[in-house]
Amino acid sequence: MRFDDCYEKFVQEQQQKREGESRRRLTEGHGHAEKLFLEQVWWPAVGHFDFLHAEYPISDFKDGVRFLDFAYIRGTHRVCIEIDGYKSHHSDLNRWQFADQLTRQNHLILDGWKVLRFAYDEIKEKPRRSQQLVLQMMGSWFGEQYTGPVLSLEEMEIIRIAGRTHAPLLPYSISEQLHICRNHAGKLLRRLVQLELLQPASGTTRIRSYKLTGKHRSLFG
Repeated sequence: MRFDDCYEKFVQEQQQKREGESRRRLTEGHGHAEKLFLEQVWWPAVGHFDFLHAEYPISDFKDGVRFLDFAYIRGTHRVCIEIDGYKSHHSDLNRWQFADQLTRQNHLILDGWKVLRFAYDEIKEKPRRSQQLVLQMMGSWFGEQYTGPVLSLEEMEIIRIAGRTHAPLLPYSISEQLHICRNHAGKLLRRLVQLELLQPASGTTRIRSYKLTGKHRSLFG
């Protein structure tokens, strides 16, 4: 398939899963620089958009919500990908805004994220350098072959949340953390039960909460 066809499908599929502020941010925040990165760098290097999220919402260290340009979540790895324009990230920042930006990135790393930053000018003028960096990332961090069931990005995120919190999963909590509707969250949880990755933590006829079965440890060889 051509890039334009796959790109349009990629954006449409993510819009369908978003609601409220998350959907608005995807519509308004995903612009020229982000599309150029996908076209000039990601697509030539990877050839698909699996495991990739645009304008990915995460909890901010100030108890708000911030959006990453891209999140690549695969297995136990979470990669934040940011596209930086020189003017917007330097000339227009005062010293305290600059310090705040660094603090945000530090908290992201401490929370287990890896961070890759790409300069807009290099994406535009010298994309092969950035392509090579993406390929190095794939080889260094994702060299092991996936051997478990095929899970969606959202399902992998649910497993990650369960492993990090060690607390029963509630549908409304998953709905809020993934910024999806509660019905969709329930469907994801029930599918993970069918795959024997989750099991009921409370409730029998109607499951009220979920927990890991232990089989999630064998997802990756």
